[in-house]
Amino acid sequence: MKTLLLLLGLTVMLSAADGKTLYKKCATCHGQKAEKPALGKSAVIAGWKANQTLQALKAYKAGKRNTKGMGPLMKSQTAALSDKDMKALAQYIATLKK
Repeated sequence: MKTLLLLLGLTVMLSAADGKTLYKKCATCHGQKAEKPALGKSAVIAGWKANQTLQALKAYKAGKRNTKGMGPLMKSQTAALSDKDMKALAQYIATLKK
């Protein structure tokens, strides 16, 4: 029984959102330190506060944000993100400076 509980606890720890790991997918367009305008269109997100990023991610996922025509692309990028994932991602992005 102790082994099962330990394994379940480990599974929960491993599935917890990790913003740095999640950001690797974003870095392709936004840059390693969020220093690039994605596809030459978006704002540079380095320096954004976590709440600003979280609200943007939620709006993209809901299909309610389409800044500079990036809505459909960002909706597909955010579709699989959970609320915890988005929060972790936003907190990580907030640590990246211009």
